[in-house]
Amino acid sequence: MSTSTAPTSVAKTGRPAEAAPAGAVRRRGRRGLLATVSTHGVLIVASLVAFFPVAWLIFLSLGPDKDDYLHPGGIWHKATFDNYTFVLEHTAFFDWLKSTLVVVLGTTAIGVIIAATSGYAVSRMRFPGYKKFMWVLLVTQMFPVAVLIVPMYQIMSELQLIDTYLGLILVNCTTVVPYSAWLLKGYFDTIPFEIDEAGRVDGLSPFGAFLRLILPLARPGLAVAAFYNFLTAFGEVAFASTFMLSDSKYTFAVGLQSFVSEHDAQRNLMAATAVLIAIPVSVFFYLVQKNLVTGLTAGGTKG
Repeated sequence: MSTSTAPTSVAKTGRPAEAAPAGAVRRRGRRGLLATVSTHGVLIVASLVAFFPVAWLIFLSLGPDKDDYLHPGGIWHKATFDNYTFVLEHTAFFDWLKSTLVVVLGTTAIGVIIAATSGYAVSRMRFPGYKKFMWVLLVTQMFPVAVLIVPMYQIMSELQLIDTYLGLILVNCTTVVPYSAWLLKGYFDTIPFEIDEAGRVDGLSPFGAFLRLILPLARPGLAVAAFYNFLTAFGEVAFASTFMLSDSKYTFAVGLQSFVSEHDAQRNLMAATAVLIAIPVSVFFYLVQKNLVTGLTAGGTKG
């Protein structure tokens, strides 16, 4: 009794399929050697480009003379930390630090609170004009700072808030709240409405549901808004130099201008101060970095 066996694999053309070389098979999602080398090369170049200005600033801060930036090669032979010692001991650095922390932390806290409540209200409540409200916030960002300073100065003068931390904090909030409100509104849209309804069933008020249920879930979005408010208030110059009249109440951004006069510029001291200024920002970024990526991506899915 004879038996016949069919071919194990036959291509559609009728010819037997050839076995693929062992080295040609690559799992899905795994990049080839050339793609991996190219990706890492691009990332290394991008990292160097981003780090170079910081490294150059640190290097210039070690030069003892104000004109060393013109001949940076000579800094290697006379590098010193005297610039940092001078800034810490013979300038109002710690007054600037105190003023900056008060203004920045106040702007961050008040700005996030106002933006979170505004964004949540527009995301969840349907009151007359709720859509126009968000567009009005965006329109306020169209006016240049130079146009806004004069009316703001008049208002703050009538309220007797000139040369006060509260006045500068409120002025900064006019800049940071519109963008933060849009950001948080988009993030609140990604949180299911059923969570609010479950809170209502459990007896929570709308504010109670917002405070106890929504805010913990919106922590990444709040971190992004806080980081934006922090950086904006930290680097703001126009408002701080206009509304703060006392030298002891200058922020870092305004204090740096004291190293520049009409005929002279102490760039070595400016570089050393800039390096010291970067420390608080780096610490704050380290504290919120875990939530930044999540908050940025989730907040952009709806809006």
